[in-house]
Amino acid sequence: MPTISVDKADLYRRLERTYTQVEFDQLCFDFGIELDEDTTEEVEAAKKAGLPTDEPVLKIEIPANRYDLLCIEGLALALRIFLNLQLPPSYTLSTPSPDQLISVSVTASVAEIRPFFAGAVLRFKEPFTPASYKSFIDLQDKLHANLCRGRKFVAIGTHDLDTIKGPFRYEAKAPKDIKFAPLNKETVYDAEQLMNLYETDRHLAKFLPLIRDSPVYPVIYDSEDRVLSMPPIINSNHSKITLQTKNIFIDMTATDQTKLDIVACIMTTMFAEYTEIPFTIEPVNVIFPDGTARLTPDVSPRRTTARPSYINSCTGFAPSLSASEISSLLTRMSLHSSVSTVNEDEIIVDVPATRPDILHECDIMEDAAVAYGFNNLKFTFPKANTIAKPLPINKLGDMVRKECAQAGWVEVLPYILCSHDENFAFLNRPDPGNLAITLANPKTVEYQVVRTSLLPGLLKTVRENKNLALPVRIFEVSDVAVQDLSQERRSRNIRKVSAVWCNKTAGFEVVHGLLDRIMQIMSVPFLEREESKGTTGYYIKETSDDTFFPDRAASIFYRPPPTTPAASSNIPQAHLAADPTAPKPSAFDNVKEVLSSALPGSSSSRDVQIGVLGILHPEVLQKFEIEYPCSSLEFDLEPFL
Repeated sequence: MPTISVDKADLYRRLERTYTQVEFDQLCFDFGIELDEDTTEEVEAAKKAGLPTDEPVLKIEIPANRYDLLCIEGLALALRIFLNLQLPPSYTLSTPSPDQLISVSVTASVAEIRPFFAGAVLRFKEPFTPASYKSFIDLQDKLHANLCRGRKFVAIGTHDLDTIKGPFRYEAKAPKDIKFAPLNKETVYDAEQLMNLYETDRHLAKFLPLIRDSPVYPVIYDSEDRVLSMPPIINSNHSKITLQTKNIFIDMTATDQTKLDIVACIMTTMFAEYTEIPFTIEPVNVIFPDGTARLTPDVSPRRTTARPSYINSCTGFAPSLSASEISSLLTRMSLHSSVSTVNEDEIIVDVPATRPDILHECDIMEDAAVAYGFNNLKFTFPKANTIAKPLPINKLGDMVRKECAQAGWVEVLPYILCSHDENFAFLNRPDPGNLAITLANPKTVEYQVVRTSLLPGLLKTVRENKNLALPVRIFEVSDVAVQDLSQERRSRNIRKVSAVWCNKTAGFEVVHGLLDRIMQIMSVPFLEREESKGTTGYYIKETSDDTFFPDRAASIFYRPPPTTPAASSNIPQAHLAADPTAPKPSAFDNVKEVLSSALPGSSSSRDVQIGVLGILHPEVLQKFEIEYPCSSLEFDLEPFL
């Protein structure tokens, strides 16, 4: 969690009272933050010793998702509302006349480097004080460090509006064509020279790779062609803010629109209390290359709803609170709320621009519990007596894992993320486009998608352990994830077992033997012929799969028992008989139908294709840099529940 340091005297002045350390520690606990350190004793000791020292500060740990508490202005405001010293403010945009509205034109040239832009103007009633100036810069640095991920996603520039003239334009130019005097320097440099200049700078060097390899760099100009900044590296010295600054122009460039919107709201609302009309922000009109325009920032509240019945059931309020009482609690947490006139079990909540952490009804429930006070919840005995036991899928997975290990196979635990090529192209498999879950902003190309097969991880393990004596036989029992639009989370996990045998010979019979052993311990009989009339069992059938050597692959089919209450769970009967706590039918009972419809190719209306085994194709082995032949096995475990 981030830690902020606030002036103790200033915070207590804003809260209209002085607290002892114990009292303030309790207030922090009640509000959901933590007092990390009070430097009062150290400061007093330094003063007695005649040493120079600053005023006492409070170091407070803030939840990572509460960006509105990262400065003393936001923290004090939230605590004042929590203590019922004031109501939550309503943030609004001023309405300057068309000739006074500041505009920024975004050119198409920035699309390849930092395509998104937002701006705002803060017109303060009085110039900065040393304390407010320091807080303003600290908030900018803290946002850069966490939410902006070191300026990668968003970069914030601040300028003295009285030293520049709009309208402004945001474009990208070749490094040699960008020339200006950077912050705190009088010498004019071009962008290439600036890159060399800041290579050894302890603060700025880490940001240079964000644009250094690009053929063009982003730059912001005013109407007189004066450079305001070269995001995300450095601002111009000409427009730097000082203690005399009253009117501030804030530019924000980004590679992520969602984070840009959050940063724009936080950076402006936190200091809106100092504006000529408190909590009023002057917008900037951003004109995009296609001619569309947008006023930024958007500080309008986001309307949602919460159910008192849900909040009472989750928190255990005793007695249950009414909708109006819960609404009052939410108001203490800076959430504008009112009871619906249409539905008595509904509270209308207007989430302010300062609270991007409110994503779901459960977040509203948590705020209500914080305002009520966790220590005020009554201790009660649970209404049900339960004994913990593993989920059926976990119990089955552990059983298979144990048997594979006892058969001489070594378990491995690869990462669940892999590259797109490893998941598809390296296995000679096409990407259907609606199967893999893709990361929007992968850190590296090695972690682009959530795996849809266990096989890439096993093959990478073989590749990285070439020094081991042959044969190498490894396995994994774990989850893969696929898209599923029918689920609330738009995805679902599938538990699989996979194994790879690597030796001087292919060893198809070895992985086939492992399959037979796993089925044996699960009490699943082998069907001698595909058309066998057995009620349940498994069989294999030759298949064509580009992952495997031609004519050396087989699909694994499973015929589940008829769907009856007595046969809804197929965990091995021998284990059920010996284990009175064995799992009963579960929520996974419908997985057979789901998998049956998703995996075509079965020869019976009840048969389900659950996996495949075979000798891996030489092209696959070459892509994974494996020199010896390999055979693999992979199938789903969930149909056996």
